[in-house]
Amino acid sequence: MESDQRFRKTGFKAGRKAAQCLEEQKWNSMSPHGGSAVALGLFDGVHLGHRAVLAMTAACAIAQQLTPCAFTFAADSIPAKQGVPLAFLYTDAQKRRLMQACGIAHVYCPTFSALRHLDGEAFCRHVLVEMLHAREVFCGDDFRFGAGAAWDVEALERFGAAMGFRVHRVPPVRWGTQVISSTAIRQAVRSGEMEQAQKLLGAPYQICGAVTHGKSLGHTRQVPTINLPFASGQLVPRHGVYVSYTRTSEGGYDSITNVGINPTVSDSQPPVAETYLLHFSGDLYDQPCQVELRHFLRAEQKFPDTDALYAQIAADQAACRQWLTQHPSGEA
Repeated sequence: MESDQRFRKTGFKAGRKAAQCLEEQKWNSMSPHGGSAVALGLFDGVHLGHRAVLAMTAACAIAQQLTPCAFTFAADSIPAKQGVPLAFLYTDAQKRRLMQACGIAHVYCPTFSALRHLDGEAFCRHVLVEMLHAREVFCGDDFRFGAGAAWDVEALERFGAAMGFRVHRVPPVRWGTQVISSTAIRQAVRSGEMEQAQKLLGAPYQICGAVTHGKSLGHTRQVPTINLPFASGQLVPRHGVYVSYTRTSEGGYDSITNVGINPTVSDSQPPVAETYLLHFSGDLYDQPCQVELRHFLRAEQKFPDTDALYAQIAADQAACRQWLTQHPSGEA
């Protein structure tokens, strides 16, 4: 029994190490040997502050004929930050797509556990110099790195001077007097304050993924919906009903979304984003969709029966259409 447990532990570690080796091999096959400009950060949400770092990185790369790159960690590999439990806003696929839209060509996204043992000097040498071939490095003033996050930007500058890369500090971006941060956006999303989240993100908060099969109850009431699950460890917005906008392979549609567990039907299912598309008829199962939450209408509630539930759904649709009439651009 003891040998079996030891085998399982070593086997798990070996599996994670092998996966990390594959990640590094994949990266090395396309690594920027001619030199790169590198953006550093978690980039959760890819908000306006992150976009400032990414934009400066991309502009520098163009000016100096370098490859624009970003270093981040896999979203689900960081259970806590500075001792506080961390639920991530966006999946790695979402982050990658948004960073590429900011002009980043390559994103290196290892698991946190794969590099957590590296001290500051080893991180700079192994990741920035040997893997990314960094010439120019961009980060926020509060960036920290190395085992235990024990090294700051001043240490990064010292390592850069010794190893041949320059460090550029990007000042924080503010909305009014508030410094834009992922923490502030998480708080807004948890509270259902989607207009505030949109201001800080620079775009509507989005839920992305492939449409999964639900209980198909909506089809029996002529209210067919699409279901998007949340990833394990991902932040779930305030449970309730939202005005939304849904992007599909067939176009974009105004919509209404319920985030939650649908307690009238079942109290045991994991939370999902269940969306009814206005003015759409078709089959979207297994297709990628992006649902953008625009405005919170009401909290999720349990009804005495499905008749009461669908009566409220009709009222929600009316409220959604009224909001859209008053806000044709989707802005509050």
